[in-house]
Amino acid sequence: MSRIPLTAEELPVALASLPGWDVQGGKLHKSFKFKDFVTAMGWMVSVALEAEKLDHHPDWCNSWNKVRVDLWTHSAGAITELDVALARKMNALAGE
Repeated sequence: MSRIPLTAEELPVALASLPGWDVQGGKLHKSFKFKDFVTAMGWMVSVALEAEKLDHHPDWCNSWNKVRVDLWTHSAGAITELDVALARKMNALAGE
């Protein structure tokens, strides 16, 4: 997967394949809501393992059953294929 920024044409196509995600401040953004704190933390651990495989890590914040996520590739200063891939993994792990 590329760490090259998505083009203005590629970004809307990628976003259309990511239910619940939008772009805020030049980053992919989504808020996940889970049954409870333990479920949210379990999901975060699962995502962390996938993020390690991709060598790409989310910027996220947990508050009880909610997890807010921002994804962008720091080295590119933009959204890349890597961010889209991790967003897809996150949705899949959340059962979406």
